[in-house]
Amino acid sequence: MIRTLPGVNIQFPISQLILAGKKTVETRTYKIPNQYLNTPLFLIETPGRTGDFQARIAGVVTFGSSVQYKSERQFRKDIGRHCVAKGDDWDWTSKPKWAWEITQITKLRMPIPLTSIKGIRFTKSVSAEIP
Repeated sequence: MIRTLPGVNIQFPISQLILAGKKTVETRTYKIPNQYLNTPLFLIETPGRTGDFQARIAGVVTFGSSVQYKSERQFRKDIGRHCVAKGDDWDWTSKPKWAWEITQITKLRMPIPLTSIKGIRFTKSVSAEIP
């Protein structure tokens, strides 16, 4: 079946925690745009600094809400859901932090190479044959 969806770019190895169901909240320094709430998105896995691959479609993810952390303390208490340890690249900074609640995740059996140009944060609609 061919599906056409927008995508959200998530760096490896964070992407793997989401695909495994261990990370149930994605953290960003901005609120998720309303158009992407409760909408399936391709999870575009990008290599970051440690991945040895090209950007690829690794799954389908849906975010149900976007809530701002009010304090560093609140952020630290939520570590079990966002899996961001103190000192990690995605740790708390002076910038606002938002929790994007993951409501559904489907991991593809085999990642699909991304053939089109991806955006910095989101990828415009991409078509892929999903087994």
